[in-house]
Amino acid sequence: MQRGSDKHGPRMDDQQKHETEGMVRGGGSTHAEEWKEPEAMRSADEESTQSYPPGHEPGVPEGMTQQDVDVRSELARWLSDTHWPTSKEDLLRRAQRQGAPDRVLDMVEALPDRNFENMADIAQSLGIGVEQGRW
Repeated sequence: MQRGSDKHGPRMDDQQKHETEGMVRGGGSTHAEEWKEPEAMRSADEESTQSYPPGHEPGVPEGMTQQDVDVRSELARWLSDTHWPTSKEDLLRRAQRQGAPDRVLDMVEALPDRNFENMADIAQSLGIGVEQGRW
């Protein structure tokens, strides 16, 4: 009869047994695994107490619509690992290599023939709203 695992020795088997002993005996979680316990669900009338750092609140940034955010996110998904600045041709090749959908390829093809500094620069060239700075 083989004891424990053949990937490590008896000492490691004993240590792992000790670490899980509370769960096995008690049938519940241990203090060491507090992070695994699900949070209690809020009732519908309770307000969220979650706070976000300034400038990181969820929602649509000032100067953009939800559609602008969605389109820009879709573009960024397919052009994410681009080395900036980059040309229209490089952006188009990247999108094609990534297997971007026709909608994204059409937007990249509609860009003017010039170099772009970042996604905001691409968004402006396409007439997509860009977030207004709060500096």
